[in-house]
Amino acid sequence: MKLADIPLRVEAAADPLDQFRWPNADYTRTPYRVFTDEAIYQREMARVFRGPTWNYLALEAEVPETGSFKTVQIGNVPVVVSRNVEGKVTAFVNRCAHRGATVVRQEFGRADGHACIYHQWNYDSSGELCGVPYRRGLNGCGGYPKDFKPAEHGLEKLRVALYKGLVFGSFSDEAPPLLDYLGVHIVTHIDRIFVKPLKVLGYHRQRISANWKLYFENIKDPYHAGLLHTFMATFGVYRSTQKGHTLVSPGGGHAVVYSITNTDSKESVLEAYKGTDNKYQADFALKAPGLLQWTPDFHDGIGNLIVSVFPNMVIHQILNTFATRQVRPLGPDAMELYWTYFGFEDDAAERTAARLQQLNLVGPAGYISMEDGEAIRLVQQSIRGEKPDATSFIEMGGRGPIVDADHVVTEVCTRGLWQQYAHTMGFAPEVSA
Repeated sequence: MKLADIPLRVEAAADPLDQFRWPNADYTRTPYRVFTDEAIYQREMARVFRGPTWNYLALEAEVPETGSFKTVQIGNVPVVVSRNVEGKVTAFVNRCAHRGATVVRQEFGRADGHACIYHQWNYDSSGELCGVPYRRGLNGCGGYPKDFKPAEHGLEKLRVALYKGLVFGSFSDEAPPLLDYLGVHIVTHIDRIFVKPLKVLGYHRQRISANWKLYFENIKDPYHAGLLHTFMATFGVYRSTQKGHTLVSPGGGHAVVYSITNTDSKESVLEAYKGTDNKYQADFALKAPGLLQWTPDFHDGIGNLIVSVFPNMVIHQILNTFATRQVRPLGPDAMELYWTYFGFEDDAAERTAARLQQLNLVGPAGYISMEDGEAIRLVQQSIRGEKPDATSFIEMGGRGPIVDADHVVTEVCTRGLWQQYAHTMGFAPEVSA
């Protein structure tokens, strides 16, 4: 018998991650391993970003007319958001169905179709294959088989859902309807902000040498905000002494954190910030106070609002500046943060100018955002090589049930994130909180 005639028996190797479980049921501990492990990162790409979730893609205002498009990233998958010839917003994977090359190379634009530069396969604005060079051969030579069907070789499509000018996409047929996925807290605060047509004001892109979840954890954490961000505490943009709420979705993955401006006294602030390394500078003043000039867009007193939607979206309102932020993983130890700033179409020129001035508060070098990237980089740097069972400690606000709080001195939304993540990844403990 020849070697080639011997049947091979190949058994699938057991995935060691199937045995990995969260260390406790109320998610007050997070294994540092989840920030550094390549195998965990690859599972995230499959179960989180390609799983039964809705990923934020873009603002509808960014693809305003037929043929307009924007390139984005979902997990490690390049995606094109496009408005097709029927005026419908669609999304498809930006990877040629022929040999895998990137098809759309511009970040923004308008085109009736897209051609891969490698072999000139042509796709329409919905990602359908509409042209193949030499399909029937050339001078009687070559060509594709007779059963080749272009309709079977379009670009991979995502499910797309829109709400209040926000565009979401999912790779999974099992993702629930978008509004069910978002839940009451998120929908309520989207409804609060997205009240009229939007105008895009600009963009920032920020590369951070840290795991993507460290940023998503950070953005749900009001505990650090009044301590790390000296500017916020000193000038009252946000302080832990202000009235506010932390709201967490039933599954834990989405959260709303907000504070109400001018709801604390100087005495309470001085008392609260004793022993915090001068995080509150009582005698500081701005030479250009116009930076913090706030003419509220709404009438509820909320001056600082962070809405986060698992797995990749943040919406903020900080005084008069609005933005979405899209989290883009770049491996276990790097990520990109993509900021999209917006106002409203009917804003007067003075209001637009004020919003643009307040962009100095946020973004990669913002007076109140710059520190976040450095803080999580320091975490990533420090936990490399840590022993396998090492964990973080997340008990501000208490242990036990993961529920809303009528204050901002808590890490409950961070624990909610890890609850959602563990269930999505198959890491939940045997008995859940």
